[in-house]
Amino acid sequence: MSQFVGALDQGTSSTRFVIFDRAGRLIALDQREHRQIYPQAGWVEHDPLEILERSNQVIQGAMARAGIVAADLAAIGISNQRETTVIWDRATGQPIHNAIVWQDTRTVAIVAELAASGGADRFRASSGLPLATYFSGPKIRWILDQVAGARQRAEAGDLLFGTIDSWLIWQLTGGPNGGVHVTDVTNASRTLLMDLRTLDWNPDVVAALDLPPGLLPRIASSSEVYGIATGALAGVPISGNLGDQQAALFGQTCFTAGEAKNTYGTGCFMLVNTGALAVPSANGLLTTVAYRLGGQPPVYALEGSIAVAGALVRWLRDNLGLISSSDEIEALARSVDDNGGVYFVPAFSGLFAPYWRSEARGVIVGLTGFATRGHIARAALEATAWQTREVLDAMNRDSGMALASLKVDGGMVTDELLMQFQADVLGVPVVRPEVIQTTALGAAYAAGLAVGFWPTIDDLRANWRQDREWAPGLDPSAREAAYHWWRKAVGRTFDWLEP
Repeated sequence: MSQFVGALDQGTSSTRFVIFDRAGRLIALDQREHRQIYPQAGWVEHDPLEILERSNQVIQGAMARAGIVAADLAAIGISNQRETTVIWDRATGQPIHNAIVWQDTRTVAIVAELAASGGADRFRASSGLPLATYFSGPKIRWILDQVAGARQRAEAGDLLFGTIDSWLIWQLTGGPNGGVHVTDVTNASRTLLMDLRTLDWNPDVVAALDLPPGLLPRIASSSEVYGIATGALAGVPISGNLGDQQAALFGQTCFTAGEAKNTYGTGCFMLVNTGALAVPSANGLLTTVAYRLGGQPPVYALEGSIAVAGALVRWLRDNLGLISSSDEIEALARSVDDNGGVYFVPAFSGLFAPYWRSEARGVIVGLTGFATRGHIARAALEATAWQTREVLDAMNRDSGMALASLKVDGGMVTDELLMQFQADVLGVPVVRPEVIQTTALGAAYAAGLAVGFWPTIDDLRANWRQDREWAPGLDPSAREAAYHWWRKAVGRTFDWLEP
């Protein structure tokens, strides 16, 4: 009998394949980065074929490390960077353009055109989302408008659209030779095109964006058998699919309304489970599908999306040379006692939640002759914590509940200085699980549930284990004084780009 479940976790900066046992313990992992392509300021692309190649490499690498073969896997799940948009030829499997990444801002004119009739909340009642460059729908429209012949080929039925999950599932199940064109409710809910209540494509929004409906994949649940893999995973069911942040919520076993998690990756994303209710936000959050298991009713969430978190550390490494590797940031930040009055607002792609200001751009403020590399490093880490504080405040107002503690995961949670500062500025305990690869774990859990590897979600709850907790230690008056200066710094980013 198969003893393991695998998860292909395709993120913004890297791809990993992770193998878990029945207790939810990590058995093996392989990870590889892919290129970040910046054709011009504000544009971010990935090569879909490079992502596919990295996926195949890490699948084989993790299986070799674990010493297993495909038959040892009961199922695999997919988690993926959301909103990133791929269009490819159904006959050849070749993309017609690089993937347009979620951070990309090239669709600002399309968004403005759509908002001219009905405003930024034109589609919010249906999709739970404001009009923004973040989401997939305008990216599809841009590719069809800008790539020669693309619209005609799409209308003829020759092209397929997908977020990265759809692209990978199609390729892993045969590609041009019978590949399954599917997405799940969590990824579909990030396109702007899905109705949160019907869980189907909204024909009015599809028409408003002038998209041929035949481009779009079938919307399935987050936990069901979509197809059978070929290649190195030949014969293994692909039976779990969640956008990365919903996968992390699932991996953290936040199955009860009011439970929340925050993932610290390229960006930073806080989700709170709102149960059977799709709660509309009045405070700049997104209403989204958290997950759907088979034919059960969907579970919804409120989300606060922050565009730049770990990406800021990489920027300090790659663009400024302030550090030579990302793990050096904590030691450099600890070389000073505080931020020295320096605040860093990384609005590289505008500001996401709770502001949704696409015209904002990043600033470093409070600089004096006293400031050092250490102060800038500390301000960069603190930026993630302050942005999370703003999202938590909005979440408390929308949900009417005060969060008692925050479960955290993602690559940055190994930074103990950041985690302590996060607890300090939130005023609630911050809890790190034993397995911090919760995005991959959530995809594995969804896949395993679909094939009976885990019988119920209670089995998943029993697997959750705490590693460490940080209690707030900052005086509330000092916390609020520092928060005042952060909010003042954020205000300096507004209206940087002019119409």
